Amino acid sequence: MTVSEKIDVQKLLYRTIEQLNGLKTDFSREIESLSELKKRLRQGRFHLAVLGQFKRGKSTLLNALLGEAVLPTSVIPLTAIPTFIQGGQKLSAKVLFEDKKPPVEYTADTPAKFVDFLSKYVAETNNPANQLNVRQVEVFHTAEILRNGVVLIDTPGIGSTFKHNTEATLNFLPQCDAALFLVSADPPITEVEIEFLKQVQKKVPRLFFILNKVDYLTEQEKEQILSFAGNVINEQVECGQNDIVFCASARLGLQARQNNDSELWAESGLDSVEAYLVDFLANEKNEALSGAVRKKAADILAEVLMQIQLSVKSLQMPLDDLEKRLEIFRENLAELERSKLSEMDILEGDKQRTHEFLEDHSEKLRQKSMSCLKSIVEETFSKLDPEQLSEDAIEKSLAKAIPVFFEHEMGKSTEIFQDKMQQVLSPHRKRLNKLIDSIRRTAAELFDIPYQQVQSMQDFEVARRPYWVSHQWTRSFQRIPRGLLGKLLPAGVRKSQLARRATEQINELVIQNVENLRWAVFQNIDRSFIRFQSELQARFEQTLMATQGAIEAVLKKRKEHSEMVANELSRFDEALIILADIKKSLVSFCGQA
Repeated sequence: MTVSEKIDVQKLLYRTIEQLNGLKTDFSREIESLSELKKRLRQGRFHLAVLGQFKRGKSTLLNALLGEAVLPTSVIPLTAIPTFIQGGQKLSAKVLFEDKKPPVEYTADTPAKFVDFLSKYVAETNNPANQLNVRQVEVFHTAEILRNGVVLIDTPGIGSTFKHNTEATLNFLPQCDAALFLVSADPPITEVEIEFLKQVQKKVPRLFFILNKVDYLTEQEKEQILSFAGNVINEQVECGQNDIVFCASARLGLQARQNNDSELWAESGLDSVEAYLVDFLANEKNEALSGAVRKKAADILAEVLMQIQLSVKSLQMPLDDLEKRLEIFRENLAELERSKLSEMDILEGDKQRTHEFLEDHSEKLRQKSMSCLKSIVEETFSKLDPEQLSEDAIEKSLAKAIPVFFEHEMGKSTEIFQDKMQQVLSPHRKRLNKLIDSIRRTAAELFDIPYQQVQSMQDFEVARRPYWVSHQWTRSFQRIPRGLLGKLLPAGVRKSQLARRATEQINELVIQNVENLRWAVFQNIDRSFIRFQSELQARFEQTLMATQGAIEAVLKKRKEHSEMVANELSRFDEALIILADIKKSLVSFCGQA
């Protein structure tokens, strides 16, 4: 969708809201829904995650796309903290924390000062092991590439200080629209990157690649490395249609932007990358969002038109005939209400069964966790001499493994229960759609007005920014007094006591971490069912208001103010023509007949 088409859709939504406000009928729910659609269309964003191994040039690439060096670059890995870069009126930043500490905001005078500020929070030397508990950093910049809703997300590098950050990155990617992966010639692509990419391509909708640092290569070397990397990506990763590889030099690109050198910018190869991002990926996302908005708005208008048509029919027919038809309609609604209650009982049963599935899943995870952590302890015993064995040594081994293991299991559990919720709720959604549609069909047939089916409960995602979750996994032992496992004991006795103590500690660690994971999934299950039930109730009430409510409102007015019929009919007839025309325009944008 072009910018002008997007503006046209916004104008259609505005005209619809204006018409509904002018009618002396309560369309507040519909006006609120249309206003929310306008907001979604206006705030639609394209979220691009930038991935890469340490020293591949991610920060330099992002600086080049922004046009100035505002993100820290380093010869050592930066602290694993995601950075969200989005459009703004001026160069500024906001640092968010895991704890209740308020955000820190900063507006820069110069790029150099901005780099110094960010380095306090993202550089390993200033914030070792993220001791400041930074959750994420938001950067606001005036760069052209960010003006049309593109949000660049700098993620922790593969091979960074903490391995579990790779798992956190993988868990985050499904929320993004696409990912850009940097490789370079030193070496072209590593085994670690290949294994990471095999997981990435299952989680992100669109994936493409940049072969960086090509300015250090001859044309022959570039062709050889490009061919090699392309073959590896196709054969090992199997990305299929997403195997787009760009050749670029982030270093030359940044230099070109700083010197305003258009020829050097083209030579760097980043002109092609930028064009692809803006002209294809971002526009593709906007088109998908705009299409969803138009279809949803057309459905809202279909219900509005039906409500007005029912009002017109109710104004035109004899009063006694109106009362008889309304009574028949109420009898039909009573049966549909019973069907709804029955469906809700089945839904509650499915909720309970999903919780039982979670308990079974959690028990299996406890057993798997115990086995995994015990094997780590056994490996520690086998590697260390008897003199080196200590509770500290065991704790260090487990502390290193626990975040990686449980972050990975969190990602797997999320996928399992996303699929589970889809399987459970999908049949309910179909049956409840049919039930709600029966209300509209019954009203249309009873009052002899045109019937048009709408998708009563459609899957329409809010255009929201992705969020990064850093889980704090329990990995520390409960300390015991020194001397109880002292070195004066015989090696065999000390080893036996250490093993017993480690088993006790592992059991506690497993209970705490599995319970943290179980509780997070439990809450997500409850939220999903509550959201589904709330959506159902809202749609049911909205459909009743558009049918029974419209008829009853007219009946009441006719009994109280019989003289108003002519004026009401004139007003409704005029609104029908205008709103039907707007709906037709929305549908034509969707490419429908």
